Amino acid sequence: MFSKQIIKLATQVLQVARNKRLHLATAESCTGGLIMAALTEIVGSSDVVDRGFITYTNRAKMEVLGVSAETLRIGGAVTEETAIAMAEGALENSSANIAISVTGIAGPGGGSEDKPVGLVYMAAASHGGDTLHEKHLFGDIGRDKVREATVVSGLKLFQKMVG
Repeated sequence: MFSKQIIKLATQVLQVARNKRLHLATAESCTGGLIMAALTEIVGSSDVVDRGFITYTNRAKMEVLGVSAETLRIGGAVTEETAIAMAEGALENSSANIAISVTGIAGPGGGSEDKPVGLVYMAAASHGGDTLHEKHLFGDIGRDKVREATVVSGLKLFQKMVG
């Protein structure tokens, strides 16, 4: 189901997190839970994985993760600010030590000049640490490839956080 690269990254993330007794959570929009699915594809992931939030709509982002209506009104769902609020909301609403979030435009439609197809923002939050954020411009490479690239980048962001 997942590429060898994704399985390898997920396995590495889980092993380091396990060794450090960390628990992980995700808040996913454009990937629809694929990062969490990649992690839980690995046997034994239940000792590391806490939970995943799939918050595809703005309403879900507000109700489940506590993203403010103001944040969404000002910039929309696909912004650095929204990604940060999603990651911090996932951390606050879980038992995880580290949470990452992804929000973007997978396509084929929905893009604009300011927010093209393939634009993805992600963030990572941890207790007592700074929230990291990244902006990716994967390009209009097709919905599946944007989502796959986002999963890879999300797992690499987890690697940075658990490292």
